[in-house]
Amino acid sequence: MKKMLKLGLPKGSLQESTFRLFEKAGFRISVSSRSYFPHIDDPEIDPVLLRAQEMARYVQEGILDCGITGYDWILENEADVVEICDLEYAKQSKTKVRWVIAVDNDSEIQKVDDLQGKRIATELVGVVKRYLAERGISADVEFSWGATEVKVKTGLVDAIVDLTETGRSLRANNLRIVETVCYSTTKFIANKQAWQDPWKKDKMEQIALLLKGALESEGKVGLKLNIHKDNLDKVLEVLPALNEPTISHLSKQDWFAVETVLEENQVKRLIPELKKRGAEGIIEYGLNKVIR
Repeated sequence: MKKMLKLGLPKGSLQESTFRLFEKAGFRISVSSRSYFPHIDDPEIDPVLLRAQEMARYVQEGILDCGITGYDWILENEADVVEICDLEYAKQSKTKVRWVIAVDNDSEIQKVDDLQGKRIATELVGVVKRYLAERGISADVEFSWGATEVKVKTGLVDAIVDLTETGRSLRANNLRIVETVCYSTTKFIANKQAWQDPWKKDKMEQIALLLKGALESEGKVGLKLNIHKDNLDKVLEVLPALNEPTISHLSKQDWFAVETVLEENQVKRLIPELKKRGAEGIIEYGLNKVIR
């Protein structure tokens, strides 16, 4: 029987970025708007679309061999899974996604202890209940089906626990952050039994390597240039690289080809400076993967 890896892909807010990452990693994925079974150009992978909120549970139960979900939903489901790697989709962002307790700007609630006896709305019910219990706080935590931010303003609840990155949306709704409950990042996870299968483990590690390589290339470009030996040191003084630039002789006597990988935001400043220092034939090119 042909070996297959059952892979869960997140449907919803993570779907587009996940498909884009897989495509950059070298996988072609397509799915119709009404289907939950994407096509992928790897005959050894059997993908299915599921909500990220459910992914960890199905991976733990072995219905899926592996999947992509948020660390928050692993915590919510208290899932016992193998965390293969982090997939930092927002790699360029300096802020982490987090779940926070938020209240109306005019609320008397100033700290976590003030939630005693209050009503809280959130999607992350299990995590919030455990968070409060650890601090000896008894509160009514209810599941929110959406429009969570509105519930404070309308008086339906005293506080919410919601997902935020910058806090701008909360501030725009006149909400104030009281405390952070947990941080989250996107994870590639595996079922523990599947991870013990040598073929499946190797397949998952291959996928992880390509996905991380695609992420590593985000915000980076390759740069090539030609330089005369008399100006080589002057160019190397200002040329950044992941490790060291690659330098090779050209057929033209006393000339070298130099190649490097660097952050894209450095290029606009760097190219004019390289030109001043004698660089010729400068080429900038995009990257799909960087494997360290």
